[in-house]
Amino acid sequence: MSTTHTNKIDIIKAPTSKINEVDFENLSFGSVFTDHLMECDYTNGEWQKPVIKPYAPFLLDPSARVFHYGQAIFEGMKAYKDDEDAIWLFRPDENYKRFNSSAVRMAMPEVPEDVFMNGLNQLLQLDEAWIKKGKGNTLYIRPFMIATGKGVIANPSDDYKFMIILSPAKSYYSGEVKVLIAEHFSRAANGGIGAAKAAGNYAAQFYPTSLANKEGFQQVIWTDDATHTKLEEAGTMNVFFRINDTLYTAPTSERILDGITRKSLIEMAKKDGITVEVRPVLVSELVEASKNGTLKEIFGAGTAAVVNPIIGFSYQDVYYELPKIENSYASQLKEELTNIQHKLAEDTFGWTVKV
Repeated sequence: MSTTHTNKIDIIKAPTSKINEVDFENLSFGSVFTDHLMECDYTNGEWQKPVIKPYAPFLLDPSARVFHYGQAIFEGMKAYKDDEDAIWLFRPDENYKRFNSSAVRMAMPEVPEDVFMNGLNQLLQLDEAWIKKGKGNTLYIRPFMIATGKGVIANPSDDYKFMIILSPAKSYYSGEVKVLIAEHFSRAANGGIGAAKAAGNYAAQFYPTSLANKEGFQQVIWTDDATHTKLEEAGTMNVFFRINDTLYTAPTSERILDGITRKSLIEMAKKDGITVEVRPVLVSELVEASKNGTLKEIFGAGTAAVVNPIIGFSYQDVYYELPKIENSYASQLKEELTNIQHKLAEDTFGWTVKV
């Protein structure tokens, strides 16, 4: 191994690369990781010097607070490589701001911008060979922080570990997606941590989603905790509904994640002349629109999947099939967004950032 020292970060290079062992045409999302990771510890009330080092397991004390009280947050980002081999990020400032908002809500220390951004940029430059050119090829970026302090007393940890790992990726979902509208389970509640990217939010979704899977549905559309009458998110994504030629999506709140793909699609749709209404959408509206033929599309939106069309939904044991339409808003907006991300179209919004 060779070690490089800089003023802000140490870099320990892996002696060999495992890149030649990877089949980039047949990737299972989030299962293959690059040669290096970035790590920075918080101890004695301050952040220590970051280090980039070979990807490997690490040890934690069995009493580490992350295991007992769930202090864990993460983000999801992507890097893209254009035809000139330049590396680009998509709205990384939004991910950074949301990461620290999550940290504050979970009583964790905020990560300094130079640790987050400088560490990410240097990590991407070191593992740049893992970012393949061509539309559909991306490098998924997972920044996360966990509580590493010892002891099972129910207090926030004194020590934390911030890390960034990288995973080459293609499509997150494949095949047709049918959803079950939740009548009992909720993703989050008012006053809770639904707006934070806290690990426990996702763990709590696994059980109701597994019940939906057994009934033949791939995801759940979550409803509000109080009345189960308002549509909120689809699986791990924000969700859009097209009724006639208007796009509807729920407003962000304490329960609903402020999705970066979501806000990007809203801006793009408005620029394209599509009417967008951000307001609570009722289950009864969706059912009625499906019955009278005005419901044209439902699609999820998120970093991993970008845009994921939904072909039908079930509510109170009745299944509603969506029509198959050409020139859908889902396909139009996904094409426009991915073209911007891959630098195949002009970024008039100023969203892309060169590494």
